[in-house]
Amino acid sequence: MTAAIFGHPGPWTEEEFLALGETPDRVELFDGSLSVTPAPTPRHQRISSELYVVLSPAAEAAGLHVLEAINLRLRPGRIPIPDLVITDDIDFDQLVIDASAVRLVCEIISPSNPSADRVLKMHFYAQAGIPWYLLVEQRTGELHLYRREGDHYLEHSITRRGQVLRLVEPVTAEIDPERLLPPT
Repeated sequence: MTAAIFGHPGPWTEEEFLALGETPDRVELFDGSLSVTPAPTPRHQRISSELYVVLSPAAEAAGLHVLEAINLRLRPGRIPIPDLVITDDIDFDQLVIDASAVRLVCEIISPSNPSADRVLKMHFYAQAGIPWYLLVEQRTGELHLYRREGDHYLEHSITRRGQVLRLVEPVTAEIDPERLLPPT
């Protein structure tokens, strides 16, 4: 796998990217370039799992779906792997989900590269038309919710420990930052 990635000449096409298949690393495609990151930390996975537990019943009640770590096509040649999404009905056997089916995208901010989630992906998700963007701080559980306005996101709310995020779109749910974090 590593040889296939680093020995590749020139920009990557979407077809070449998809031909890599499943990998133990998180491999994303951004306009001909690959971004490769190792598997997430246990803290990251705890947060993702707890979000899934909270959002899944709410999504089901709204006729939507919650999915973790899927290939998300924002446009041809641009396929990130967000930590969590809430989607409309989709084909569960497709390798890639189109952004038009996504109502909310969530990223758990990587301490090693926070600008990827706070700037790059935020910009790309807004351009793709995804209505809601949720960012989660790994250390504090702080939740930053953004609503799309035009081609960018505006901050809708910040929820800190001791507070509760009350979502009304795309699902009705309450997220407690304390619950997301591992026990101390």
